[in-house]
Amino acid sequence: MIALLIRDLRLAVRAGGGFGLGLSFFLIVTVLVPFGVGPETGLLAKIAPGILWIGALLSCLLSLDRIFALDFEDGSLDLLATAPVPLEGAVLVKAIAHWLTSALPLVVAAPLLGILLSLPAEGFLWVFVSLLLGTPALSVIGTFGAALTVGIKRGGLLLSLLVLPLYVPTLIFGAEVARRGAEGLAVETPLMLLAGISLGALAFLPFAAAAVLRMNLR
Repeated sequence: MIALLIRDLRLAVRAGGGFGLGLSFFLIVTVLVPFGVGPETGLLAKIAPGILWIGALLSCLLSLDRIFALDFEDGSLDLLATAPVPLEGAVLVKAIAHWLTSALPLVVAAPLLGILLSLPAEGFLWVFVSLLLGTPALSVIGTFGAALTVGIKRGGLLLSLLVLPLYVPTLIFGAEVARRGAEGLAVETPLMLLAGISLGALAFLPFAAAAVLRMNLR
């Protein structure tokens, strides 16, 4: 499992789906928002948590179609399906590799980019915490979506259409945690709901993704 994780991390970076692409897109979104809505500090501070979450979500979408595509093209996916390692474990490793290369850099960069959006100082910690708790769900849900569209040529758009509705609860509660934290309000309820979504996705979706992969490989 560790060898598979290391292999996926190397492939993600070599194939151009590493942290650089997602971070660049995240930075572009953050920089363009003040030009679109104006330089008013109060307005930017109010919308900053939601903008940071939307930017992180869209950045994660960029590399979803690569999760299984390379393995499907070179036949490695068939070997994983017949290997002694459970396919569910391999799917979970794929999700972890995606989170480490695509989501974790965004989690670290989000508080810094919040400065460009005049995010209140109280919100830096909660933006970081909300993304740290919520982005695992984005990666696992995205892995499930990638399993659904594996083998489909140019399935990136279809993958986005399938995954985006499933991302909505994570986006709602994640942005709410960041917003409440920035305003000094209680964050316990949306924080627990956000953690519950991530834990539920980690518990169930690897099995669903593995089942879908077995059907697609028949």
